[in-house]
Amino acid sequence: MIIGIGSDFSDARRIARSIERFGDRFLDRVFTPAERAKADRRKLRAETYAKRFAAKEACAKALGTGLSHGVFWRDMGVVNLPSGQPTLELTGGAARRLAALVPEGYAPRIHLSLTDEGPLTAAHVIISAELLPPG
Repeated sequence: MIIGIGSDFSDARRIARSIERFGDRFLDRVFTPAERAKADRRKLRAETYAKRFAAKEACAKALGTGLSHGVFWRDMGVVNLPSGQPTLELTGGAARRLAALVPEGYAPRIHLSLTDEGPLTAAHVIISAELLPPG
């Protein structure tokens, strides 16, 4: 069952300006250490950060809170499954909000789609609850 849907667009030029203006203060506030390590290895650094920024915004919308009610930027981190498929790992307030949304007997699953074209990026998040096997 679907329990939340969110989408967002981001412009890598805007993210690049924020990085230039605020540097580590911006990066530390918004991105997890794992996200920073991955983005900082990429040639298109700002584009990598922009996709993750859009993913966080989309996730906050799917959680139904936005960036409020104890949900913070770094509570949501883009990670890759062993297959390479992106998803989000939630901690802190985002994890607590997710737990509150999922009915008993179900497990949450976060579906994430990322795309970019030039400096524009988009992310779509679907949060679903899957029935746990009996026992």
